Amino acid sequence: MHDLIGTMTGFARTLRAAGVAADHERTRNLLLALDHLDVTAPAEVYWAGRFTLCATPDDLPRYDRCFAAYFGGRTAKVSRTSTTTVTRHTAAADQDEQEGEADAVPGTASRTEILRHRDVARLTEAERAEVHRMLSLLRGRRAQRRSRRFAAAHRGVLDQRRTIRDALRKGDVARLRRKRHATRPRRVVLLVDVSGSMAPYAETLLRFAHALVRSEPRATRVYSIGTRLTPITAELRHRDPGTALNEVSKAVPDWSGGTRLGEELREYLTRSSARGAIAVIASDGWERGDPELLGTQMARLARQAHRVIWVNPHKGYADYQPLTGGMRAALPYLDDLVAGHSLAAFEELSERLADA
Repeated sequence: MHDLIGTMTGFARTLRAAGVAADHERTRNLLLALDHLDVTAPAEVYWAGRFTLCATPDDLPRYDRCFAAYFGGRTAKVSRTSTTTVTRHTAAADQDEQEGEADAVPGTASRTEILRHRDVARLTEAERAEVHRMLSLLRGRRAQRRSRRFAAAHRGVLDQRRTIRDALRKGDVARLRRKRHATRPRRVVLLVDVSGSMAPYAETLLRFAHALVRSEPRATRVYSIGTRLTPITAELRHRDPGTALNEVSKAVPDWSGGTRLGEELREYLTRSSARGAIAVIASDGWERGDPELLGTQMARLARQAHRVIWVNPHKGYADYQPLTGGMRAALPYLDDLVAGHSLAAFEELSERLADA
């Protein structure tokens, strides 16, 4: 395993020297893909590297040259049968034929699957647009809570009014009517940090918020936080995500500014309530205000909310440590600290909202 890591990181360094943006994240995705492939098969190594390390069409000929030089020219041209033929690949090969061969390789990592785990801050414009398109299709379930209202049921407490009405209408008591408490979606309050340090992730977080609002319009409230608290739920109710984001950009006056989480959380808890709701704060925790104030307001929020979830984009990295002042102040009052850097992380967050 160590030999494989050393070999592939050396190959990534060769690509970077040739002008391909094969950074740490792309190399990590390559190693994850190779865990599911036969690393002794040149075809599978070739296509796994091509799908994970290349970002633009200009990277393809550079990748082919580096692969030929690094691995001694052994690349794959796969036949339509189950037998794999190993041949020398040239950069002049037809692009359409290469893509057709990629589909024919058994066990090749799916490009969509790889894209799901990529950091959105490191995507190309085309890749980010695809992630945003998949986010717009997200329709997660919402955790249910018991309502004060009752609904008719086969089992439950006796519904005296319906039973008496039936008896008066029919002349006798033909059946005892039952009722039980109805359920309704648990409310979600989402606070999205739009400060400068969160700029690479703010748009994707707001698109996730748009998907939540579209799924449960009455049970979702969204606010932007930076240097001031701004309600943006109404803007996110537009059916089209692009239109919704344009309206949000007009409503939010503090894009890419500072972060005063404690003051804004105090303002929210003074003006509104999170009682019984799932409170979600999406921020990297770079607090420019007083961390003690943030800790005090987080304690208030934890007493009110059903559950408190903090979404930090940097949590997706294995070496992450919550060392910023804001994160240290908030950590004792959190039920969950989750990642928010990729499509897969947002899908996992959606499942947490369904199971909270």
